[in-house]
Amino acid sequence: MSRFGSRFGTGALGRVVRSGVGRRRVQTVVIAIATMMAVASAVVAGSLMVAASAPFDHAFAKQHGAHLTAEFDPSKVSADRLKATRQLDGVTASAGPYPTTVINGPNAPTLTVVGRSGPRSDVDDLELRSGRWAAKPGEIVLSVEFAGPAFKLGTTLRTSDAADAETLTVVGLAVSASKTADAWATPAQVRALGSKDSPVTSQMLYRFDAAGTKAQIAAARKTLAAAVPSGALIGTTSYLDTKRAADQGAAATIPFLLAFGALGIVMSVIIVGSVVSGAVGTGLRRIGILKAIGFTPLEVVRAYVAQALIPAVAGIALGVVLGNLLAVPLLEDTERAYGSVSLTVAWWVDVVVAAAALAVVGIAALVPALRAGRLRTVEAIAVGRAPRTGRGQWAHRAAGRLPLPRAVTYGLASPFAHPVRTLAMLLAVAFGTVAATFAVGLTQSLTAVGNAADPEESAAVTVVSGGPRPGPGQRVPAGGMPDTPDADPAKVRAAIEAQAGTASYYGMTQPEVTVAGVSGSVRANLYQGDLGAGSYEMISGHWITGTGQVVVPTGFLERTGTEIGDTVRVTYQKQTKTLRIVGEAFDTSDDGMHLHADLANFEAAEPESFLIEVKPGVSPAEYAQKLTAEVEPLGAQVMVNSASGGESMILILEAMAVLLTLMLVSVAGLGVLNSAVLDTRERVHDLGVCKALGMSPRQTVSLVLASVAGIGVLGGLVGVPLGFALHGFVLPVMGHSAGTNLPSSVLDVYEPWQLVLLGLAGITIALLGALLPAGWAARTRTATALRTE
Repeated sequence: MSRFGSRFGTGALGRVVRSGVGRRRVQTVVIAIATMMAVASAVVAGSLMVAASAPFDHAFAKQHGAHLTAEFDPSKVSADRLKATRQLDGVTASAGPYPTTVINGPNAPTLTVVGRSGPRSDVDDLELRSGRWAAKPGEIVLSVEFAGPAFKLGTTLRTSDAADAETLTVVGLAVSASKTADAWATPAQVRALGSKDSPVTSQMLYRFDAAGTKAQIAAARKTLAAAVPSGALIGTTSYLDTKRAADQGAAATIPFLLAFGALGIVMSVIIVGSVVSGAVGTGLRRIGILKAIGFTPLEVVRAYVAQALIPAVAGIALGVVLGNLLAVPLLEDTERAYGSVSLTVAWWVDVVVAAAALAVVGIAALVPALRAGRLRTVEAIAVGRAPRTGRGQWAHRAAGRLPLPRAVTYGLASPFAHPVRTLAMLLAVAFGTVAATFAVGLTQSLTAVGNAADPEESAAVTVVSGGPRPGPGQRVPAGGMPDTPDADPAKVRAAIEAQAGTASYYGMTQPEVTVAGVSGSVRANLYQGDLGAGSYEMISGHWITGTGQVVVPTGFLERTGTEIGDTVRVTYQKQTKTLRIVGEAFDTSDDGMHLHADLANFEAAEPESFLIEVKPGVSPAEYAQKLTAEVEPLGAQVMVNSASGGESMILILEAMAVLLTLMLVSVAGLGVLNSAVLDTRERVHDLGVCKALGMSPRQTVSLVLASVAGIGVLGGLVGVPLGFALHGFVLPVMGHSAGTNLPSSVLDVYEPWQLVLLGLAGITIALLGALLPAGWAARTRTATALRTE
């Protein structure tokens, strides 16, 4: 350190830093706000990424979820012997036995009901989301999966279609990460609900010291079966199936969060680097003076880096707080969509984001600061005092030939005087346009995904003619479904056709079939009637139009190595048919191992349910009530479908996209603001001359806005194609994470007029960012501007 530096030590350096921060108030505020926005968006994205990376794991760990749910025949094994299985090798915790049965009323889907005296337990420690626990007969707690307009607190459910069937009132909604039941009631109530068709079984819940693979779960099941009398173990359910479905759905959110996070990092580097570079460029004379009075190059570098880090630290602190505040409501929505519990912003996300932001700011500031440190003293003083003329004169001459007002042509040529600063502004505008373009495409694609949802879920009313069967997503009880007489499908179909308010309908059954070359059974959707009414969105090929055809999802094609045009041999109840694959459907159910075909392919198949769309203005609930009176005597049941959890997740993703985009666009506007302020202050003397020659305040505003208008146009032209390309890259990755290709309706969402409007986003960002300095320039008095160096 020099003698001057030794004499004054850090005190002199500290005064220089404080002076620079206070003197450059606009740049200080820009760094603070830009950093705050970048950090806030990173905290939101990081928190949601952590939550989405393993939603099932978070919920499962907090609830001490059951690795294995086992159902036993109480007539073959006593409760005491079941409790003794806690001592088996490998078992770390157990709960139960709980009485279990199945109910299937006329106004509700098939429900597996478990008797528990309370939500708390060593295994499957339930979270009561709303209401209270069932405390007496006549009360029931539903899983939040059934929450909706049709099933809410106070709703009454009939337990069967018998005249003397018991009625239960919904008093609470609970979450079970391991999905051990659809509903819960008191043990006495469950025992009372048991019948010949729905016998009461005993449920035990287990946790094991090794349960991470199918083989380990299978070994645990063998241990349980060996510990009880033969035939006592009716069935088991592994948590791995639930985990796979939850993680696959959540994985689709990570690519787009990574895209927004990368945009935030890039833009923060651009903004901070631009601000510090501008400070060096406009402070050459000051740098020369500091070196002349004894500051070393290292001290100059430290001074300029510190001037960036001080507001950045304030911005980082505010950004962490803001990010946490913004993330909380989104995490609450994510909890409801994923069935997770108590999601919060992980403390280490705040720490990692803050440290990374500080490092990014430091590196971004170091590059222009090193330039300041390398400047020679005499050169810095001489250049800092000399008027900057000559650079960009060719641009002024070219712009002067345009048939535009002189103030506008002067502004259009101004950016060429500072190419580095202009490049930084261009990049900020371009990336802001990229974010806006990507967000518009993403929200439209997510909406298209929602519109292309499972037709079964989008139908207004479902009529089940084949007796009690689980609805979409429900598990079959280990004891099997009760054996009740099936309604005559022809009579049910006639009643639907005669019912006022019916817009369209189709029949369907969902049997298990076998496919040659595929181990295990495969779920099939077999359709009758209006085949097009139940069609899925097609990725390629076409929907089934008759017999001999089959449509399959992406997963089926990938696992079997088949493609459109190939044939597959499908067996249903000893009848084998060779079907030709005619289309690839947008369907992620059953891990993509699903078939769609005409019911007429198999003589033994009959529709078990009818999916109905009602006419506009018709209430599905009122329609279902009227139809129930017609089909219930036939043995059929009517259910009103509620909104699916997938729609909630789409709304969450859209909200995240809009929030993160607004932050990034704001950061881009701040970058323009900083550059416009620097340019305006550098040209303040020239503006004074122009004002003295008669330039009006309105013309001054036009000059400043024109100086960024060209950059805005170019930024829009660059940003829109990049945003379009980013959308085209991220969406397929999201689809592959969910195990499917995407149809054109999800990928090709941009309209030409939208791209034109998005191109105008660049100039909008630029003009909004320059409004404040334009107003300052217009208000500056002529004499003040002429006296300013």
